[in-house]
Amino acid sequence: MEGILSPRAERAKQRLSEQLKFLKDAGLRTRYLIVIHRLEGRSPTWIARSLKVGRSTVYRTEQRYGKDGEIGLFDRRGGNGPRKLTEEYLTQLREVVAGDPLQDGWKRPTWTREMLITTLRRRTSVKISLSTMSRALRLIGARRGRPKPTVECPWPEAEKQQCLEQIEELVAHLPTGEVAVWEDEIDIHLNPKIGEDWMLRGQQKQVLTPGKNEKRYLAGAQDARTKELIAIEGDRKDTALFVLLLWELTQRYPQAKKIHVVLDNYAIHTTRLVRESLATPLGRRLRLHFLPPYCPDHNRIERTWEDLHANVTRNHKCSTMPQLMRNVRSYIRRHNHRRPAAL
Repeated sequence: MEGILSPRAERAKQRLSEQLKFLKDAGLRTRYLIVIHRLEGRSPTWIARSLKVGRSTVYRTEQRYGKDGEIGLFDRRGGNGPRKLTEEYLTQLREVVAGDPLQDGWKRPTWTREMLITTLRRRTSVKISLSTMSRALRLIGARRGRPKPTVECPWPEAEKQQCLEQIEELVAHLPTGEVAVWEDEIDIHLNPKIGEDWMLRGQQKQVLTPGKNEKRYLAGAQDARTKELIAIEGDRKDTALFVLLLWELTQRYPQAKKIHVVLDNYAIHTTRLVRESLATPLGRRLRLHFLPPYCPDHNRIERTWEDLHANVTRNHKCSTMPQLMRNVRSYIRRHNHRRPAAL
């Protein structure tokens, strides 16, 4: 195989390796592995010995991949007519799946395989079956998942990017004696968040809910260097909870010249009480850096909160809030135990 060390071949190897995770057919997995090993520069003899196949299989697989690309690893029909899942077809399918059905004239906002078959037939004049569409979707690495609700940032794109770059630069190159933390609040509900879980066919697990909901809140700050999580609990998500967290930061970092707090534009972060607190001798060591509006993905503590939900609150079986909060505190202790203490 020519040019196995080229950037193009490296990208092909990464794509095949990603696709390999979703393949169940043993023969197909073997053919994928053959091509991946060849792209890595392994000899046909080494591959044949490692995968326990004949060298002729290695050469044949390599030849088919060189001629037809990834499709050649699937298509074994011989002379059963022209191949339908061509690279052009898959390219069109990727574009369609990445887009919106409404853009293609459909009234339904989500794709079905039948709709994809019809849309691709309009674009390519190729008609395929449901099973072939399923195979095509596996080939392009498509999956069914839940879209993420978002709100568009109202700032001009250039202004937004400039703000984000300045924050990233600050966190990446902190001066000696200064620290930075990512700050955010999280709601803890006694009524459990419902999430996906493994179930047997014909089974639907049940999550018992207390009925009347209770809430607790955490104001948290995650050290940008050590990933240590500092959290303050409260019955209300208000300015007082946020100010208590700021005070806790000054106690946790007594030697820090400055404590940079990266946070969102939630109203409790900009009240008069916050401004008065920042004007005190302790508060003058704190610097607040506000992210652009509606940019939660750029606040790294959000990932920790999502992990907390996955490990504690989602589908939980706690019947009382004290029990649930004990589990929350246990999670925070485990999280910090896995990481070095703040400097």
